[in-house]
Amino acid sequence: MSTLSLASARWQFRDATEQTPWRAATVPGCVHTDLRRHRLIPDPFWGTNELELQWIEEHDWEYRTTFRVSAALLAEENLDLVADGLDTVATVRLNGRLVARTENMFLGHRWAVRPLLRPGANELVIRFGSAMKYIRTHRPAHTPREFNDPVGRSQVIRKQPCQFGWDWGPRLVTAGIWRDLRLEAWSGNRLETVRITQKHRKDGSVLLTFEPELARKEAKIDILGTVSLNGKVVSQIANLKSLVVNPALWWPNGHGAQPLYQIELAVTDRHGGLIGRWSKRIGLRTLVLDRHPDAAGETFQFVVNGRAIFAKGANWIPAHSFVAGLTRADYARDLTSAAAAHMNMLRVWGGGIYESTDFYDLCDELGLMIWQDFMFSCSIYPGDAAFRASVRAEAVHQVKRLRHHACLALWCGNNEIAQLNTYGGGINKGDLIDQPKLRRDYEAIFHQLLPAAVAAHDGVTAYWPSSQWRNTFADSVSKTATHPAGEQRGDTHYWDVWHARHPVKDYEKWRFRFCSEFGMQSYCSPATTATFTPPDRRNVFGPLMENHQKNRAGNQIILDYVSRRYRFPKSQEALIYLSQLNQAHCMQVGVEHYRRHMPHCMGALYWQLNDCWPVASWSSLEFTGRWKALHHAARRFFAPALVSAHVPGDEDTIIGNYRTTTVDAVHLHTVYDAPAPARGELRWELFHLDEHIITRGRKKVILRPGESVRQQTLRFGKLMAAHGRDNLHLRIALVIGRRRVSEETVFFAPPRFLNLQRPKTKVAIRAVGPAAFDLTFRTSAFQHRFAFDLPGLAHRSDDNWFELYPDEPKTVRVLCNQPQSLARVRKSLVHQSLVDSY
Repeated sequence: MSTLSLASARWQFRDATEQTPWRAATVPGCVHTDLRRHRLIPDPFWGTNELELQWIEEHDWEYRTTFRVSAALLAEENLDLVADGLDTVATVRLNGRLVARTENMFLGHRWAVRPLLRPGANELVIRFGSAMKYIRTHRPAHTPREFNDPVGRSQVIRKQPCQFGWDWGPRLVTAGIWRDLRLEAWSGNRLETVRITQKHRKDGSVLLTFEPELARKEAKIDILGTVSLNGKVVSQIANLKSLVVNPALWWPNGHGAQPLYQIELAVTDRHGGLIGRWSKRIGLRTLVLDRHPDAAGETFQFVVNGRAIFAKGANWIPAHSFVAGLTRADYARDLTSAAAAHMNMLRVWGGGIYESTDFYDLCDELGLMIWQDFMFSCSIYPGDAAFRASVRAEAVHQVKRLRHHACLALWCGNNEIAQLNTYGGGINKGDLIDQPKLRRDYEAIFHQLLPAAVAAHDGVTAYWPSSQWRNTFADSVSKTATHPAGEQRGDTHYWDVWHARHPVKDYEKWRFRFCSEFGMQSYCSPATTATFTPPDRRNVFGPLMENHQKNRAGNQIILDYVSRRYRFPKSQEALIYLSQLNQAHCMQVGVEHYRRHMPHCMGALYWQLNDCWPVASWSSLEFTGRWKALHHAARRFFAPALVSAHVPGDEDTIIGNYRTTTVDAVHLHTVYDAPAPARGELRWELFHLDEHIITRGRKKVILRPGESVRQQTLRFGKLMAAHGRDNLHLRIALVIGRRRVSEETVFFAPPRFLNLQRPKTKVAIRAVGPAAFDLTFRTSAFQHRFAFDLPGLAHRSDDNWFELYPDEPKTVRVLCNQPQSLARVRKSLVHQSLVDSY
C-alpha cells in the first residue's frame, strides 16, 4: 500500500458564514488555533476573552487544499481517502463532488474516491457546519438534565463533551481536521489490522496468536514475521502463531519493568503475494479485573500476572482545550510526572477524547495502566437507531485501535450517568427510574451495545458499565445504598468532601472497595496565574479570576476548607499557598485511608491529574506543567513503602466557641506494595514546639507485599493535657536500611492553633551540572510544608513542600529546563512555610 499525506499539504481556511478571505491553515488543527495564529482572535485563555469567542461555535468553517496524485498511485486498483478525525459536522467534497458527511468526532473514516480523482491538480474541501446549528435541529425531543453545558443539549452530537464547558474548563467549541488525513492506494487486498491474543502457559512461555483483519476475504493467508525485544529476535511468526519462551513480563509502575516486544509481520495470500505489513509494540502480561465473592461482598481489584495491584493514580482530562496537534512531548510532560509520583493507573475520563497513540505508547512505556472510559459523561444520551449506529461504529473503531496496548486495563461505559440521573427535579424528574424509555435507551448503549463491541473486538479486557457502578442497577442508583453498597462492591465516586462540604475526616467513615473519584480544589501558582491575568487584576473574586474558576461555588468552598485548618492569609500569594496545602492534606487523608484498608480497598484515583487551561481546579499538575503541593505529596503518599498515621477523633466547638477534642490515640500503620518483602524500623518522636523531644520510640517491622498493618498504637492524652495539644507534634518515619523512605508530621489540633516559631533559614546552592543544582536548606526551628520556588526558571525538583527540622539539612536536586548560572539560581530562589502565610 502506498500513502500520500494530505495533512502535510498546504491548507487554507475561512469563515464560511461570513465568506471571509482564505488564509493559511494547519492540519491537524482547529479553527481556534488557526484564527489565533492569524491574530484574528485574542488569546482564548487570557482574562475573560473566552466570553468574547462564543460566536465561533455559531459559524460554519471551510478548509481546502490542492494536491497532485502520482501516476504510481493512480495505477493502483483502489484509492481511499482516510480521515482519522474530523471535528465534527463535516461535508467532504473532492473536485466539487460529494464524498461524505460526518457527525462523529470520535470515528475514523475511509472512503473510496478513485472515481473522483483526476490527473493533475485535485481539490479537497471540507466544510464544518456549526455544532450549535446541528444541536438545535437534531433530536429536539431529547432534553436531558444539564450538569456542565450552560447552553444545553450537547449530548445529541458525538463530540468532545467538555468543549461545551465543564466545572474546570472553558466553553470553546472547536471545528477542524483534528487528526491525520491521507490518501491510501492499494490493489488486490488490504491488511486493516491484526488482532493479537496471548496465552500464558503453565511452563511460563507465552503463545501469541495473530488474526489478520482484511478488507476482503481470502481463502488462505499466512503470516511471516518476528518478535523482538531490545532489537534481538526472540521468536519467529509462522502459521499465525509465535511462541515466546522465558518471556520478560510487563508490569505496572513500581511492580517491575515494562519490556515491550516489537512485532513485525507480513501477511501473504495463498500465492505468496504480499497483502500488507504490520508493526506494533506489545507487552506480555495478563491483566484482569478480579471480582470474586469475599466476606465483605465482592472484590474490585486489578490483577496483573497473577498479582493483585493496588491502583494508585488519578483521573486524566484532555491535556489542552485544543487537542488537535498535541505532540508526544506534550503528553510526556504530565505522564512522566504521574509515574514519578509512583502512580500506576490513570482513568481516561469520559467527558474528553480517546487519546492519541502517543499517549497510550507512553503509558505502555511508563507502566501506567489505563482505565478507559467511552466518551459519555453525566447527562443522558439519545437512544435512537441512528445515534446507536454511530456509537457502535465509534466503539468498534476505538476498541480496534487501542486493544493491543499493554497499559489497557478496563473499558468503562460512561462517567456518572446512572449516578446523576436517578434523583432530582427538572424536566426529567426521576430520569432513569421514572422514565422507562430513557432507562431502555441507557441500557441499550451501556449494557448491550458497548459490551458487545468490547467482547467482539477485544475479548480480553474487562468491561464495566459506568463509573461509579455497583454491579446492579438498584445498588448503583439507590439513594440510601450509595455509600454502603460501595463498601461491598464496585467503584465509588466520593464527593461528600468538597461538593457537600463534609469534614475531611469523613473520608475515614467509609471502607470502599475502590475509590475512582474524589478531590479538592486549589488555586494555581502565581507563576501560572500570571499567564492569564495582569498583575493588578488577580483578586480571586474579581472577574478575571472568577472566569478561571468554573465551579459555581468553587471559591467559597476553597475558602471554607482553608479557614477550617489555617489562619487568615496575609496576601493572595499566601492564600494560593494555603489552598494548595489544604488540597494536599485532603487527598493525603483520603488516599492513606484507602491504602490502610488494602486489600479490602484496592484503588484510589483522585480527581484530577491535569488541566486543559490555566484555572483553579482539582488538578495536581497545573496547565503549565508545574507541580502543585498535591503532586509532591502524592509522591509521598503513593510511595511503595508508607508510614501512615490514623488519628481517631477530631476537634470540635461547643456553645461559646469553646474548643473540645476527642483525640487521644495515634495508630501507626505501615503500607507496603513493592514486589519484594523488606525489613524496616518504625520510629516516632513527640516534639514540643520549643523543639525538645518529650518521648520517642521505635519498632522493628516486617514489610510484606500487599499488606497494610497497624503496627503501633500510641496514646498521648495525658501528655496533651500536660503540655497542651496546641504545643505538640508527632514525627513518624519508616526506615529501610539507612534511609527514611517515608515520614510525616502529625498534629493534634488544626494547624491554625499552633504557635509555630518564625525560624531562620540558610540555603547553600551547589551546581552539579549545567542545568542541575543541589539546594541544601537548614532551619533554626521546625517548618511545616517548606516550599521553595525559582520564579522565572522552568525547573523540576525531586522534592518540595516538605517538613524541615532543625539540625537536619535537607538537600534537594533541581533540574532546570536549560542551563543556568549559579548566580541566577541564587537570585531567583524564594521560599516559605506555613508560618510565613500569616
